[in-house]
Amino acid sequence: MAISELQVQTALKEVIDPHTQKDMVAAKTVRNLKVDGNDIALEIVLGYPAKSVAESVRALVTDKLKSLPGVGRVDVTVGWKIVSHSVQRGVKLIPNVKNIIAVASGKGGVGKSTTAVNLALALSAEGASVGILDADIYGPSQPTMLGIEGRPESRDGKSLEPMEGHGVQAMSIGFLIDVETPMVWRGPMVTQALEQLLNDTRWRDLDYLVIDLPPGTGDIQLTLAQRVPVTGAVIVTTPQDIALIDARKGLKMFEKVGIPIIGIVENMSIHICSSCGHEERIFGEGGGERMCKDYGVEFLGALPLDIHIREQADSGHPTVAVDPESRISQIYREIARRVAIKIAEQGVDHSAKFPNIVIQNT
Repeated sequence: MAISELQVQTALKEVIDPHTQKDMVAAKTVRNLKVDGNDIALEIVLGYPAKSVAESVRALVTDKLKSLPGVGRVDVTVGWKIVSHSVQRGVKLIPNVKNIIAVASGKGGVGKSTTAVNLALALSAEGASVGILDADIYGPSQPTMLGIEGRPESRDGKSLEPMEGHGVQAMSIGFLIDVETPMVWRGPMVTQALEQLLNDTRWRDLDYLVIDLPPGTGDIQLTLAQRVPVTGAVIVTTPQDIALIDARKGLKMFEKVGIPIIGIVENMSIHICSSCGHEERIFGEGGGERMCKDYGVEFLGALPLDIHIREQADSGHPTVAVDPESRISQIYREIARRVAIKIAEQGVDHSAKFPNIVIQNT
């Protein structure tokens, strides 16, 4: 007796994606389902980049379908497709950029830039096309962290070609000025520089653009909120009460301007002594998780206070790029996957589907 398509659909409803906690049918990931007698072929198209977990997802689906009575050949392929998601009202998407992730912190010194670059690299390692914009005009750090030297080209005299490091496209004011030149600019000049860096860079088909924001809630953050199409924000903090006070301000700012909070990353969560292995929570304990409960946002993950993270970032070889199999890289990749999944669950942007209406005198 031949297997029916209904049997296959019913079986797929029992397969839960361990990363989204949704079944394959509810998540609308099943494509091109074909049942030929007792043979089954289908595609699973995930909404998030999944290079490191695609095989495990394929095995889950294949094992479930092979358990059907009388089943023959089972052919399952797993891929992913990243689409543009909705942003603030009245703000248009940037050409060749599907989603923008703002990485912010209430105060400096909490490891925001290090988190931003490793998040970008982790998304890239999972199979996405990724760029990073260094929006810290006064203190650009991404050129150093990505190990990029030189200046960007301008092929048409108007726009800039993005630089590239470790497979990630990048743009920063640090590429355009001498490393020791201070940016003695007032707020309007800084915001104009940010907009030019963002809009005048010829980004190449990005699934995600990570924006490394300066700390605080000043001009640049407000410009970003009002004029830049941000899909969601990631807040970086430490467990320390002083850092959390400022992180809450940053979170409230994004809420006020209608930018979704993707979640919170707690940096320097625990210190493990390299000599004796003793664990000590130098900056306090559980602060990030408490903040998440207070505001109903997701706790994306916690990273240890580890000398290797600092050394690798300072040398231009961030952890995810230079030591991809390490436990710290795994944490960054888990955080990146949660970020991508949270974005995939947001509303899809349909603005590109609407035709342009032109009124002419005839």
